[in-house]
Parts: sequence; structure tokens; C-alpha cells
Amino acid sequence: MERKKYILIVLFMLLVCSLTGQKKAIYKAYISGDMTEWKSIMEANRAQTNEQKLELINYHYGYIAYCIDMDKNDEAKGYMQKAEKLIAELEKKQYKLSMLNAYKSAFVGYKIGLAPYKAPFIGQESLAFANKSVALDADNYMGNVQLGNIAFYTPSLFGGSKKEAIKHYIKALETVEKYPDFISSNWNYLNLLATIINAYYDIEDYEKAEDYCQKTLAIEPEFDWVKNQLYPKIKKALNDE
Repeated sequence: MERKKYILIVLFMLLVCSLTGQKKAIYKAYISGDMTEWKSIMEANRAQTNEQKLELINYHYGYIAYCIDMDKNDEAKGYMQKAEKLIAELEKKQYKLSMLNAYKSAFVGYKIGLAPYKAPFIGQESLAFANKSVALDADNYMGNVQLGNIAFYTPSLFGGSKKEAIKHYIKALETVEKYPDFISSNWNYLNLLATIINAYYDIEDYEKAEDYCQKTLAIEPEFDWVKNQLYPKIKKALNDE
């Protein structure tokens, strides 16, 4: 009996070390903008437990966004299918349904990004999944991020509002910042900060955008996207005013 207990403890520790190591590797790939390394880490992932599968969905979530941004549409579709398969597996087990609905909302948004003509037909699905996510857990940061994205990218004629989007992003930020262990070396945290920077830039509130640039670089000085792209762009906009 004692031997069995010892084996279980060892297996648990190996799982924790594996997840921690992958998260740190993904974080390093993210701050440097090395998506080739991101993909290698993601491909090497052999998720077995529910927690590992949810983490792998998160890696797919990040990589698909990159693919769409780089017009790698076929690759994006392939990884979306893999992620949706993992979501279906976890749904059957009723595992963290609030988070799963947030990812489902995001993937509908990605489908619209790949084929904008689908927006009138499936756009409400994304909103329904995001609303379900926060209904299940009002403090689910990912659900609030998706509500923000929907408000941000929906044309104002159809109810979109970039200012309302920022409110959702800020709520998501306030939620995650309650948990120091979560935000430590977490690419999702930095991505949320960059999203807020972009949103303030888009509504031409350059001072707020600069404040969040400084906040972000104080947390991670080597974050390439903010350091070498967003912050210089915002400083130029401030100088031009």
C-alpha cells in the first residue's frame, strides 16, 4: 500500500514538473515572438490528463491566432479541428465547462476571421458561448476576454463598441491579477495586456496605451511585441499630437 502511494506521489510530481516546464517554454517563445518554437513545444505535447488537454487547447488557441494573422489559413483550420476534438473530449467529462465555452467562443471567432462572410450566420454562436462561459463563472477571465473581442470586432452598426470591449478586458485583467501564481510567466497575462494596449491605441487614447506599455514592460522587459512594435508606435502617436 505504501509503495502504491509513493508511486502516485512520484507520478503527480512528474505531471506538475511537465506542465510547469511546458508553460515556461511557451512563455519564452511568446515573449520572443518565436512561433516556430511554440509549434515545436505544442507538437511535442502528449496530453493525457484533463488538465494537460486543457493546457494544450490553450496552446492551440494562441497558435491559431498567429496562423490567421499570417494568412496560414489551412494550418489554422487543421489545428482548430484538433482543438475542437480536445474540447469535445473534455465536455463529455464535464471538465471546466466555463473555460471550454470560452474557447468555443474564440474558435467561432476564428472561423469568422477565416471566412468573414460567415459572421451573420455564426456570430451569435460566439456570443452565446461567451455568455455561457461567464454565466457558469463570472470571474472566468477567458470568457470576459471573448466578450471583449466580440464587442471590439463587431461593427458599431451591429452593436459593437470598442469602449465596452475595454471594460471586459479590464475586468478580465482585474480577475487574473488577484492570483499571482497564475500571472507568473503566463503568456495569457501578457497577451491580455497587449490586447488592452491595442484597444486604447485604436480609440486614440494614447496616454492610457502608454501607461499599459510601461506596466507590461515593468513585468516583462523583453516582451518583443510591446517593446519593439507597440510602444514605439504609441510614442510616435503621442509626439504627433
